[in-house]
Order: sequence, then structure tokens, then C-alpha cells
Amino acid sequence: MIIDAHAHLWKKQAGIVDGKPVYDIGGGRSDFGGEIKQMMPPYMTDGENNIERFIVNMDYACVSGAVITQEYIDGNQDDYLKECKKIYKNRIKICSLYEEKEMGDITDFDGIKICAGRLKDKNLLNHIEPFKLANDNGKFISIDLADGNEQTDMMQEIIKRFPDLRIAIGHFGMVTRENWLSQIELAKNKNVFIESGGITWLFNEEFYPYPSGVDAINQAADLVGFDKLMWGSDYPRTMTAITYKMSFDFVLKTDKISDENKNKFLGENAVKFYGFNDLTIPAKIKNMVE
Repeated sequence: MIIDAHAHLWKKQAGIVDGKPVYDIGGGRSDFGGEIKQMMPPYMTDGENNIERFIVNMDYACVSGAVITQEYIDGNQDDYLKECKKIYKNRIKICSLYEEKEMGDITDFDGIKICAGRLKDKNLLNHIEPFKLANDNGKFISIDLADGNEQTDMMQEIIKRFPDLRIAIGHFGMVTRENWLSQIELAKNKNVFIESGGITWLFNEEFYPYPSGVDAINQAADLVGFDKLMWGSDYPRTMTAITYKMSFDFVLKTDKISDENKNKFLGENAVKFYGFNDLTIPAKIKNMVE
């Protein structure tokens, strides 16, 4: 069973980067703070990164469930994600976006997303509310930290305050940046896990099958164990370079990771961490080139 611990959805992109707007301009492209970026595959011509497209991608790749996180560059998608959850409640977990202001009702959400590296005030100790709110309501935290060890000491202090809070650290600790292992080491705490959303982006120059990415996964496992690592795709942005299946296929096909550890990394750990229930494995459909 395969679980995607880091994916994005939006009905309409209306985000911010460095105080500048991010919005769709057609053909899967976005104006990214004044720079044109291919934000999605070009066939997503209407600018919608919707749940229906994602589910068929999951079905084709035989992915059973997914965690929908958020990002400031897409704009707050809380309302849309709640609509998605009503339709696909067994297959997705959804995060409410923290935006450096008091949060509303999070009853309908499974977790809270903190874009820590993009906070105006990067001192996490000044942002205790979302951690306390998640802790008090049995939710999880999905957090993307600033590069390296800039925020790891603050994160460690928060973990001490909320030892029972489930925390998933994204982008595999910003693996290609200096001091990335300082983020991985946080998973030595009992309820802190690492997810690999964005790892194919970070190793994009090397490209598929990402041998250095595989080495990094093993290096992290040597530090905290495979029981603490989870796969994530960073859909749909990474799909501008590869297919959805390729975002985990490089792990399936490597001989440097045992089958037991592949199972943990690709799904078993996420099922336990996020609390997925009643999932099935989509049937494999033979494609035209097979």
C-alpha cells in the first residue's frame, strides 16, 4: 500500500511569494511574483489543480491515500479542501493553513500546515498557537522548515513542550541544503517523522532515478531509522518534470533499500502516523505501451 504524505490541491491559485502575487495565466503556467513559472503540467489548461485529476493520478499509480498540505504560494485553500474531504473522506487527509494570525475552527481538518521557511517572523516560538491547537485537538502538524538548522533549535523546544504532538517535517529536511541532517535528527523524538515531498525537486538536476536521493534516504534512515520516514510527491509541481508514478518508482526499483524498508517508507509508516483506515489498493491498469 502506497500513501502520499505531501500533495497540493487548489481550485483557484491566488498566492503570495515575497509579498508579490502568484496566479494562474493558463497552460499550467503561473505568474510567480513577476516571473513566469510552469507550475503544473501544461495540459492543466484551466488553472485548476483539482481533486478529480489527482484521484485519477493516484488510481493510475496505485496510490491508496494522500495527505493534502498547503503552501502560501497557492493561497489559502481551506474551503476547497473541506469540499474535497466530503467526497473522498477515506482517501485524503487535509491540512488547514496557518497564516500568522489567529486560526479558526479546525474541526473538519486532520492537521495544520505551517510554511515555517516563509513566515515573516521565522522565530517559531512566536507561533505557538497552531502547535497548541493541533495538540489539544488531536491533529497533526505538517511543517516545512527553513533551510538547514535555522529553525531546528526552536523546533526542538516546541517538541519538548508538546511531546505527544504528531509532527511531519517536509521536503526531507531540505536535503540538498547545508546542515539538512539537523532537521532529520528531530525525528529522534518519538512523534516526529520526516516526509520526502519535494525530494525529486531537490535532486532535479541529477534526475530520475535519483541515485543521490536514494543515498540520502538511506543516510537519514541510518540516523533515525526507516520507521520514521515517509514518501511524499509534492504533486503537482514536481509533475512538470516527471510522472506521478516516477516520484516513487525510483524507490521501488532501487536495490539499495530492502523490500521491508520500502514498504515502511512508501506506506506503512504513513498509515500509522496519519491514521488512515479502510483503504484499498487501486487495481493496476495495463497501459498502451506495456
